[in-house]
Amino acid sequence: MALSMGWKLHGDGKTLAPGEVVEPDERLTWPRTAGIGAQHVIAMFGSTFLVPILTGFDPSTTLFFTAMSTALFLLINRNRLPSYLGSSFGFIAPVLAVTTAHKGLAVASFGIMVTGALLFLIGLIVHFAGSRWIDMIMPPVVNGAIVAIIGFNLAPSAWKNFKSAPLTALVTLVAVMLIAVLFKGLIGRLNILLGVIVGYIFAVTQGQVDFAAVEKAAWFGLPHFHTPQADPSVLAMFIPVVLVLVAENIGHVKSVALMTGRDYDDQIGTALMADGLGTTLAGLGGGSGTTTYAENIGVMAATKVYSTAAYWCAAIFAFLLSLCPKFGAIINTIPTGVLGGVTTMLYGMIGMLGIRIWVENKVDFGKSVNMTVGAVVMIVGIADFTFAVAGVSFNGIAIGSVATLVMYHGLKAIGRWRGTIDPDDYIHEDSQAVSQQS
Repeated sequence: MALSMGWKLHGDGKTLAPGEVVEPDERLTWPRTAGIGAQHVIAMFGSTFLVPILTGFDPSTTLFFTAMSTALFLLINRNRLPSYLGSSFGFIAPVLAVTTAHKGLAVASFGIMVTGALLFLIGLIVHFAGSRWIDMIMPPVVNGAIVAIIGFNLAPSAWKNFKSAPLTALVTLVAVMLIAVLFKGLIGRLNILLGVIVGYIFAVTQGQVDFAAVEKAAWFGLPHFHTPQADPSVLAMFIPVVLVLVAENIGHVKSVALMTGRDYDDQIGTALMADGLGTTLAGLGGGSGTTTYAENIGVMAATKVYSTAAYWCAAIFAFLLSLCPKFGAIINTIPTGVLGGVTTMLYGMIGMLGIRIWVENKVDFGKSVNMTVGAVVMIVGIADFTFAVAGVSFNGIAIGSVATLVMYHGLKAIGRWRGTIDPDDYIHEDSQAVSQQS
């Protein structure tokens, strides 16, 4: 099927009757479509800009690559699958591990690039062979455990930022929590962005924000690109992120299919390939890795507009913002106290997404293998077990991810061989589809 950029006008392009939706191949009038695109930028922005701020990447560069990745995603998926590709939280932990080891962002970019290339390869295989093999390798108990430790592993980082300015951090955290329950619709879903703004204003009153760099920054200019520096020793920390990106993309495709009533199973492979290519390009140019964003699913649910034209508008808006160095400089002024408050919730939310995968797929922890896998990997990830072999360092996420796969499949095989596990006991769990992160 050829790519079609000719969206049909939905009705008069101005109104939606009760129960009506704007399909992916339809659009409203261009001013209204652009307005929806702006909402998508606002929805993704709170999470997308936090990743470069927390990891040290340039916000403008990261925003530039989210725009490019979104455009690639729409093109590769033949303009049929609506999605915005923002910064993936999955990369925060390995990038912080690399920078803490004083290896530099160029080495972290190498890890991001390789992760993207591997995701592209997996997408290529899925496109031709189907996704059933992923379900078998990564049943919910495994996938949930890996997602959980990627969040909980960052707990010490959140505390480090929090205690740098406890009052500012507390104001930020309380604002993030209250906005989520005080307001409905889009405002409630923007609690992270709005909470950071509240914390930022408070930090300004406390004299914790330095605007010197903002005054010097130009209004227009290209983002700061840098090339990756090869260091295979860091790959053990990045490769587990592939499993998270697979889960996020598959979950996104299934969610969009449910919302639109369309069958997108044949595009799971191309979705993975597109995100893989976008992440690879980001690694090549100095941006953070990308992933499909559930925040934008929320916008579609609220507006009933599934038009891919709105996502093209969002990509254009993000691209234009990335060309404003002063905007990036403002983002870089966010103090650590504000970050400490928001990441206390954010990192915990990432971890809880793994728990959510267990709950939604009814993982039975009465089964010894499931309990063993969950118990061991949580301690390994939260305590951040580390060791080095032949100069290659492995952190809690890398060790936990490998241990999860080995323990689940290994213990299950031994149990069946010894007759201590019913051969059919885990069939239902193994057949479950990979659940989505939100």
